[in-house]
Amino acid sequence: MIRIGHGYDVHRLTENRKLILGGVEIPNNNIGLLGHSDADVLLHAISDSLLGAAALGDIGKHFPDNDEQYKNADSLILLQKVNSLLKSEGYTVINVDSTVLAQAPKLAPYILEMRENISKALEIPIDFVSVKATTEEGLGFTGQKEGIAAHAVTLIEK
Repeated sequence: MIRIGHGYDVHRLTENRKLILGGVEIPNNNIGLLGHSDADVLLHAISDSLLGAAALGDIGKHFPDNDEQYKNADSLILLQKVNSLLKSEGYTVINVDSTVLAQAPKLAPYILEMRENISKALEIPIDFVSVKATTEEGLGFTGQKEGIAAHAVTLIEK
């Protein structure tokens, strides 16, 4: 049985935070994403996509933002926990396709490392992990550099 999931996440940009995307710290003039955890929108979208494919809720259900144990949590560890949960339910991740929407900074130099991180966390070959980045041509909150968003689509099988 093959199932598909879609995930979406967005966080506001703010000063005095690290910018973490795909588990990679990206230089951005001390401007990062605001959130309870490390606010890694890419990994959050992937986690939500996987949980949705298995009909297991979302990351807010499993890692609530009012729980201090997840304060500044490393989202790669949360993604590993999602993978473990899926395995305990009899699911295996087949592949991940994701897109980050950010006007700046340019993400191309970091995409391979993001793919490697996701591949390791989900225990799948890197060739089964796609990470893309796009701008929104100056439109909307991402185009105005107010935040960063990410979409993910995943396939799982049981």
